[in-house]
Amino acid sequence: MLAAEVHTLSLKQAVDLALKQNPDLLLARFDEAKAQQAIREARDPFHPKLIVGSGLAYTNGFPLSIEGSAPSLIRADATQSLFNRQRSYEVAKVREQARGAGIATQARRDDAALRTALQYLEADRLRRAAEVARRQTESIEKMAEITRIRVAEGRELELENKRTAARLAQARHRARVLEGAAGVEEEVLGQLLGFPSGDQVRPIAEERPVLKVPESEDEVARGALEASKDLRVLQSKMQAAGLDVKANQAARLPRIDLVAQYGLFARFNNYDEFFRRFQRHNGQIGVSFQLPILPGSAAPARAEQAATESARLRLEMAAARSRVSLTARRAYQDLKNAESLREVARLDLEVAREQLAVSMAQYEEGRAALKLVEDARILENERWMAFLDAQFSVEKLRLTVLKDTGDLLAALN
Repeated sequence: MLAAEVHTLSLKQAVDLALKQNPDLLLARFDEAKAQQAIREARDPFHPKLIVGSGLAYTNGFPLSIEGSAPSLIRADATQSLFNRQRSYEVAKVREQARGAGIATQARRDDAALRTALQYLEADRLRRAAEVARRQTESIEKMAEITRIRVAEGRELELENKRTAARLAQARHRARVLEGAAGVEEEVLGQLLGFPSGDQVRPIAEERPVLKVPESEDEVARGALEASKDLRVLQSKMQAAGLDVKANQAARLPRIDLVAQYGLFARFNNYDEFFRRFQRHNGQIGVSFQLPILPGSAAPARAEQAATESARLRLEMAAARSRVSLTARRAYQDLKNAESLREVARLDLEVAREQLAVSMAQYEEGRAALKLVEDARILENERWMAFLDAQFSVEKLRLTVLKDTGDLLAALN
């Protein structure tokens, strides 16, 4: 069994790779290709077809027909639909369905890009959090050593040793959990990018550019309504349903087909005995005209079903527009709340850093114990982790808003 690999990628590299080999996106492209081939299938009656065969047979008595044709050495039949309104509407419906499949593929592409970006950020957050937890564990280990010395010298109670040991055990547990979680999320990211099972994708430590989002909630809602692939898919389904109604209503219209036939006859089929004149080469060409007088109840029933489906899709479209607008507005509000919380976390981090600087200065001057410095360092690490969480929440919500407005791929590129 091959060992799993660790692939180190930037966010842009990860998204570009997902657009090429994400499994869900590849499946959607297969569906789109099938829909395109369905157009060729629907157009089949309007393409000429030529069938060559033989009706070779021995005749005793009058030459009877074989499959509707006279016995012949070689037979050729050609057909092509010239006018069939019902089939024409069906071709238009299949074209519209193929267009809808293309829109669905675009939606799957946007989803793959968003899922990859969010998963990348989550793996990066956990990897950085694991690094902060490791530094915090080192700080507590130093404090635990200082505490043991002070207890041995009689300057601290034995209880302090137990408290420090408990804090150290908690810190080690947290670091171990974060390290394991980071590995799992990196493996999930690898699966999104189509890598073999077990491979991990490790984010690069980089300064990512700030993604610009629309400045107002109304602008976000308008952009979401204009860019929504779900709404466009529903519109395509409505148009296909309307064409289905027309196709079934056209079942009463006449149909005209081009027909042609050729036959190579032989004398042993007794043609010269029962007909006044024998001719070896025989052919005919013309049109077949059909006018359905009583087409039955199937076509009207299918037309009513398609009309009902069209009415249902109109209601679904109205509900979807409201849902898309509301979702975009909620994402924008969540983003603003997250930015506010990030500012709070940033200010707390600045206070913790300044407190650490003050404690270190006092320690160097001999006016503070090392334990005070280590406590300040632990607090600074905790504030740093809180800021990381707030920062990643902002980045994730920015990606979500950009996906809603259809600007995600442009922003990432």
